[in-house]
Amino acid sequence: MQDSHRRAAELHDLAAHAHRVAAEHHEKQDHLTGWEHSRQALEHSHQAYQKSLQVQETTPAKHSEKDATK
Repeated sequence: MQDSHRRAAELHDLAAHAHRVAAEHHEKQDHLTGWEHSRQALEHSHQAYQKSLQVQETTPAKHSEKDATK
């Protein structure tokens, strides 16, 4: 399960990096390269979201102490 969490975190980091690179290219007026990095960022973000959902579905729900006393 920790591997799944780690992979989701890696995908989030990849998306953030791609967003930063895209912004740098846009600032330099290199719009084609910026667009490609933006597309990659969106793809990484989507993969990270899907992985997070998968982890959430496979992780047993934890109940708070308040819920346990009811």
